[in-house]
Amino acid sequence: MASGTLYTYPENFRAYKALIAAQYSGAKVKIAEDFIFGETNKSDAFLKKFPLGKVPAFETADGKYITESNAIAYYVANEQLRGKTDIERAEIVQWFGFADSEILPASCAWVFPLLGLMQYNKQTIEHAKDDVKKALTALNSHLLTRTYLVGERLTLADISVATTLLHLYQYILEPSLRKPYQNVNRWFQTVIYQPESINVIGAFKLADKTLEYDPKKFADVQEKSSAKKEKKEKRKEQKKEPKEPREADVDLADEIAAAEPKSKDPFDTMPKGTFDMDSFKRCYSNEEETVSIPFFWKEFDPEHYSIWFGEYKYPEELTKVFMSCNLIGGMYQRLDKMRKAAFASVCLFGEDNNSTISGIWVWRGQDLAFTLSPDWQIDYESYKWEKLDPNKDETKALVKQYFSWTGTDKQGRKFNQGKIFK
Repeated sequence: MASGTLYTYPENFRAYKALIAAQYSGAKVKIAEDFIFGETNKSDAFLKKFPLGKVPAFETADGKYITESNAIAYYVANEQLRGKTDIERAEIVQWFGFADSEILPASCAWVFPLLGLMQYNKQTIEHAKDDVKKALTALNSHLLTRTYLVGERLTLADISVATTLLHLYQYILEPSLRKPYQNVNRWFQTVIYQPESINVIGAFKLADKTLEYDPKKFADVQEKSSAKKEKKEKRKEQKKEPKEPREADVDLADEIAAAEPKSKDPFDTMPKGTFDMDSFKRCYSNEEETVSIPFFWKEFDPEHYSIWFGEYKYPEELTKVFMSCNLIGGMYQRLDKMRKAAFASVCLFGEDNNSTISGIWVWRGQDLAFTLSPDWQIDYESYKWEKLDPNKDETKALVKQYFSWTGTDKQGRKFNQGKIFK
């Protein structure tokens, strides 16, 4: 089994390829904790291993060095992801090229000026729009009769292309722009909503509106970049450091992603209380419900945590069971940053064309958590929420039912399947 250290910064879509592949294969990939983009990758020690100074970069457990995201992903993948036949492997390499040559340049040319990382040029963006349209049209046609890009199961082709499309789906492809590409939309969400992808990407929200051009953004970015450079030079002079080695070529995409501000967790402003959510989650994952549920009630802190019952308001719209489960999974994915201080067990009761969705949620604080962050408000209004009294027997019965995946809904539909948010 492959193992080693991955050098990258947070939320690097190129590194996502390898990290998602490792989730599927079980490869032991450790992210270098002390890596600082713009410093570590310009050090003598790093450049000795990786002369171009680019990330992601991978150091194997036995001291070999690999660069280029597709190569790293291939190394940590398993046979299924790499392709089982010569033609499958060739097709996967073909999709690597498609992502890097057809999608990425057009995506950067369109997205980066809107983020203020490049000069705005209308002609360049118009060309980029045409190139994106051509790429998505070709991809949509290919996926008309296919679930995945190569073969009948997910491969590195899907991981590579989907992660390369992330910026477009995040900043550009609002509902009207992505409407012509229903096959691509279905496939893209299938890939990024897999548990293995969610564990890496975390909360991903499809664009509600295309990012608008703001000329101030570029000026602000340039000002911050200059200030950062001046501060670094001043620090070097104060420390009387020797001259830095030559500047390594740095990908503009790396600069952007590394510089993007990270959103704050609203739960961080609340008292933590005595309930150790992580300990309960470990207990729930590793023990039977006969152990984990008593553990929950023994450790639960009602002063600082609350229990809620959520029920989907529109059961008449639920059709196929697998689609309803995707609805739950999609909500979980969009709420990923709640995981640190929240837990949920959401269940589907019934069968195709006759089902309901409901669940028990536990989170830090006494109020409805979804209102604390705009990123958490996409799905919650589709549910009816009721705060439960932890001292009541009815609450204890509901917790037992939903945590152990048993029983029926209010109309007597039998438990079908459930999903855990932890």
